[in-house]
Amino acid sequence: MTPEPPTPQPSGPVYADRVYRSLAGMAGGVLLLALALWLGIDALVNGHGNTPWLALASLLLIVPLVIAFTLRPAVYANDDRLRIRNPFRAVTLPWACVDDIRASYSTEAFAGGGKYQLWAVPVSLRRRKRANIQQMRAAAPGASARQGRNPFAQGADVDQGRAPSDQTVSDLRRLSDLGNDRPTAQGVPEVRWAYEIMAPCVAGAVLLAVLLAVG
Repeated sequence: MTPEPPTPQPSGPVYADRVYRSLAGMAGGVLLLALALWLGIDALVNGHGNTPWLALASLLLIVPLVIAFTLRPAVYANDDRLRIRNPFRAVTLPWACVDDIRASYSTEAFAGGGKYQLWAVPVSLRRRKRANIQQMRAAAPGASARQGRNPFAQGADVDQGRAPSDQTVSDLRRLSDLGNDRPTAQGVPEVRWAYEIMAPCVAGAVLLAVLLAVG
């Protein structure tokens, strides 16, 4: 009986996923959800005629959309793969198939001939410009002497020397370089559509259209 070949083991320690999200987007999503539920429930309870049905259809349409564009987007990265959760689909990219990750006007991953946007890592041109100005000031002659007189300057340069989106891209590129040759990081892109978001949106839109047509 021929023994089975050993299962490839990770070359080094495997750490938990790093999670990247837009805190501003999540905060805005919570506020929008609270407002939509407040108005919708009030219309359901106190409305007359077709108003409760219109409120129900609107909630079916609006609530999943708000969740999709504010609370759902996230990026998960570990030693083996990059997982991108966008509003209407989730993409899994093993590091071996990732060609590049860039942040120009949006953050994008290139893999297997395709381009995948990272909704959870928005690009702020204003913060990038501010970070570039701070880097130029730090590189100017006499900057070291000024920092020596300011006890808070050296600690600030570490966090403010690069825009958050650029720092995230740098972290993801480093993980990609480290995991590119790992046996457990091989594979092709996998895409899964978020039917749990799309189905209630379609149902709400159809119900709303029927109610408006009848009314």
